[in-house]
Amino acid sequence: MKKIPDKDILLFKSCLVSVEYPGVESSTAFLFDKLGVGYHRDQRQSCCTGLGHYYDLFDQLSTTALAARNFWVARDSGNPNIAVMCATCYAILKKSAEILNKNDEAREKINELLEDADLGKMAYHKGDIDPHKNIFHAAEILYNQREIFEESSQLDFSQFNIATHHACHYCKVHYEDTIGGVRHPMLIDEIVNSCGVDTVGWYDQKRLTCGAGFRQRFTNNELSLKVTAEKLLSLKENQTDIMLHMCPNCQMQFDRYQPVIEKKLDVKFNIFHLNISQFLALNMGADPYKVVGVQTHTVPLKPLLKKLGIESVESSVESEKMKMDH
Repeated sequence: MKKIPDKDILLFKSCLVSVEYPGVESSTAFLFDKLGVGYHRDQRQSCCTGLGHYYDLFDQLSTTALAARNFWVARDSGNPNIAVMCATCYAILKKSAEILNKNDEAREKINELLEDADLGKMAYHKGDIDPHKNIFHAAEILYNQREIFEESSQLDFSQFNIATHHACHYCKVHYEDTIGGVRHPMLIDEIVNSCGVDTVGWYDQKRLTCGAGFRQRFTNNELSLKVTAEKLLSLKENQTDIMLHMCPNCQMQFDRYQPVIEKKLDVKFNIFHLNISQFLALNMGADPYKVVGVQTHTVPLKPLLKKLGIESVESSVESEKMKMDH
């Protein structure tokens, strides 16, 4: 298995995490702090362009140029190991690093563009970032520390059927770097198991995409939601209570659209959606609102908190609203 770092890590911010589920980032930081992982967040970092790239708004050269800039930020900050919270960022950065290392023409063109923009100091040199040794998913960092989770668990999840969804851009793009298998992905399952919690394991449609398909969510919405519904129905057959994710785009597809699909199909799924970092942080005692960010979810998580015995915790947002109302 590849060597996974526990220090000199740039925690790579994600557009979708920041906008849709900021609790994923705060949960990841909470866990890294608890585990003693050495990491850094840098305000100079930019978007990976993933959404724009897969919408055909950013070509490969532009995407790779921005990656070169972000790689410089990582190196300049003294944190050459990059941990992403989004599977799209994972695939984009790995591919960009491969291009910069192997395609001399592309690398020279990008360095010319940087020089023309008075950013010559950011020039990329072959081998500056190794896609196999320097770019990781945050879940891999957590997987590497998984033996600590059982002794740190504070909640009883034995009453729940927990299933996992491993993002396509983690499992189906860079096979050689995937941990936990690609045909029957188990990375998230093994992390959960380390907490002394069982998962459903294999279920029909486990490898099925979330259905988002980037532009398909908007330009071909009916087909997009049909795929999502197919997976949700499979989960329902397995009496799934919680589905754990490793990509904000997947999480958004299920969490935001589950109520839409329920109305469309006249069926109730009653499935809670959490990122693996949110699950672990909650299980280690993180504040559900201030750290995990449960208030940003579309499928309400209050019933889950109540079942876990933490219904007394009140959202700081609600508290402030109550003060304003009075």
